Amino acid sequence: MCRHQVLFCILLVVASRGFALGQESKAPAKIVFVTGDEEYRSEESMPMLAAILERDFGFRCPVAYALTDAGEIDPNRLDHIDGLDELKDADLMVLFTRFRRLPDDELKKILDYAESGRPLVGFRTATHAFRYPKGDPRAARMNERWPTKVFGQHWITHHGHFKDGHGRLTAVTPLEKERGHPVLRGVDAFLAYSWLYHVQGGGDRLSGDSRPLVLGWSLRSNHAGRLDRFPRETPVAWVKSYTGGAGKKARVFFTTLGHPYDFKIPSMRRLALNGILWALGREDLIPEGGCRTDTVKPYDPPNSGFGKVYRAGVFPRRPARGGQR
Repeated sequence: MCRHQVLFCILLVVASRGFALGQESKAPAKIVFVTGDEEYRSEESMPMLAAILERDFGFRCPVAYALTDAGEIDPNRLDHIDGLDELKDADLMVLFTRFRRLPDDELKKILDYAESGRPLVGFRTATHAFRYPKGDPRAARMNERWPTKVFGQHWITHHGHFKDGHGRLTAVTPLEKERGHPVLRGVDAFLAYSWLYHVQGGGDRLSGDSRPLVLGWSLRSNHAGRLDRFPRETPVAWVKSYTGGAGKKARVFFTTLGHPYDFKIPSMRRLALNGILWALGREDLIPEGGCRTDTVKPYDPPNSGFGKVYRAGVFPRRPARGGQR
């Protein structure tokens, strides 16, 4: 072998190693799921989605939980969510909380993320993610203004429980004119267990540049005498943008669906997974038929409801960073 051939081989090896190192140094996306709702079992559904994303895309998906001082998952604890330090270097935050009263240091971690220009995803009760008491200086901002500007709407009303979990209450239909949107790939119409949240119509509008993708029709309504004010049809999933304090426009996906039994439905899981990938800016990873929806392990959550309905005695699958207490 001549000297030039040897030199060429050496350069080829060095270049290939450099390429491999470059590939290895590119960290997988980090998606942080922030849970803490005492009604809809987000502590069950969000880890299920996280496991699918880890399996199918190699993402890192830590889950932050409301924990007792002993480290047990307890969604009834309103004043603490463990693991929020994970948001510092997150590529995406998924928020599914309800009526939290977090202390300033924990709230700041969520707000700092939201203002950073990084993407967000919200489920159901993130329209009322926080509820500070009247007179609290945080109440005016966080109870309604914050979810409206970030996610598109705050809590207004819903059409009624009607034997929670024992029947389907909302007909969910993708908008035909939006069929080309990546979030809707492989998403078929289905009947959801979630009772319909009112977000638009009767004088109310989604905020900013919200773009509805999926509509819900309430199969039963306790607003029968006021349907002009609270129509039976309203969006249940939309995309929008949010520009925070950093001045960077972020993608946002939101759905008002989220009953624990909804996530037993393949089209619901696909809608959620597609929405997460789109918000992350990775719609290139969404197949034409939508994301794979088989779960990593059986998904069999308790029904929605308050009190001790949640699964007690459960500890996080992995330790969370950020001061477990």
